[in-house]
Amino acid sequence: MPKCCIRLLIGRVFLPALGVFGAVAASLAASMPEGAGAPEEKRVDLRDKIGQMIVVGFLGDRPEAAGFQKVRGQLQSGAIGGVLYLGRNLRDQETVRRMNGALRSASPSRMPALIAIDQEGGVVQRLKRHHGFPQTPSAKQIAKQSSLSDAVDAYGVLAAGLEEWGFTLNLGPVVDVDINPRNPIIGRLGRSYSRDPDRVAAYGGAFVEAHRRHGVLTALKHFPGHGSSRRDSHKGAVDVSRSWSEKELEPFRKLIDEDRADIIMTAHVINRKLQGKGERGPVSLSQVVLSSVLREDLGFGGVIMSDDLQMDAIRRNHSLKDAVVKAVAGGTDILLFANDKRPDPDIPLKVADILLEASAKDPELAQKIIAAHDRIVALKARLGSASTFALASSSDLEAWLSEIAPDPDRCTLQNVQ
Repeated sequence: MPKCCIRLLIGRVFLPALGVFGAVAASLAASMPEGAGAPEEKRVDLRDKIGQMIVVGFLGDRPEAAGFQKVRGQLQSGAIGGVLYLGRNLRDQETVRRMNGALRSASPSRMPALIAIDQEGGVVQRLKRHHGFPQTPSAKQIAKQSSLSDAVDAYGVLAAGLEEWGFTLNLGPVVDVDINPRNPIIGRLGRSYSRDPDRVAAYGGAFVEAHRRHGVLTALKHFPGHGSSRRDSHKGAVDVSRSWSEKELEPFRKLIDEDRADIIMTAHVINRKLQGKGERGPVSLSQVVLSSVLREDLGFGGVIMSDDLQMDAIRRNHSLKDAVVKAVAGGTDILLFANDKRPDPDIPLKVADILLEASAKDPELAQKIIAAHDRIVALKARLGSASTFALASSSDLEAWLSEIAPDPDRCTLQNVQ
């Protein structure tokens, strides 16, 4: 990186449980925030808690679009807790900022919206040069061509842009280890930093650090590792039982230990080395992997997010009811529906109805919904807390990124998380 690219300097920092159900019937009634005798207006019922667990994609690329108005209304009513932008939703900075401003204003003040986008760098970045957004090199390029401090600078440009455009969550970094360079969805696309788990953790940490400085949340993906796969889980079931190795857990373990894990996104891969005997389906629906491995063994107490539950690895093998109930029973906090190939604007209502019916029969599931809501509340309390950094020679930074970043039109992958 040229000397004119000066490191980002810290400016100033802006500062910006719940009652337990005792019976099945009570699990469907209102629950109180911490402390008995909380005011009626602060009560949050189970349906609203479920709403915070749902993040959806939408149709439309302007504030007036019917699809956008739909999700804005769902945010306002508490039916969802966040939205996901895909390339189809992006026009230009002014329009996106208006849309994100409308989403923020529609959200309850104590529960701001998760406004998410995939902006990893390389071929997976929704915001392109033609939108007026600086491009970021792929993970592989960053790790090969940049020091860790330079990586923080490069990702600082990315994070500053997301903050300026109004996004609050970037679905990255990819911390999959590059076990199989011919992997069609990770290695071949340059989305992994390295074959070395420590190097993956270090550069993934640089990504997280840069985003935290701008108040943008991140999601480590794809737990417990998608880097050894030979197939793409967007297109069907993927089994990594033979190719996966325990070192693929190390980037997650290290970043959790360093408190650099806001959200961890799960992979729709089958991994019998970790899953319980007789378990069917991917690790994203596995209580053994999510609760025992991720929560207990790795000590992660933050928010677990599913990869898109409409991907073919799920859709072809599980009903919506089966996928949703198993994901939450397993320990998932946020259910992601990209609404890409088969958009369903009413998916939040369907998911809430499924979980309400299932929790009426299973008090333990109701407790998991309450626990998920608590973790989401804690996560969202951090939104708006950021440091402001002066970008010394920011034009030079962006010029350097433009030299090594790919042509934005290369990315034809729409629904990749």
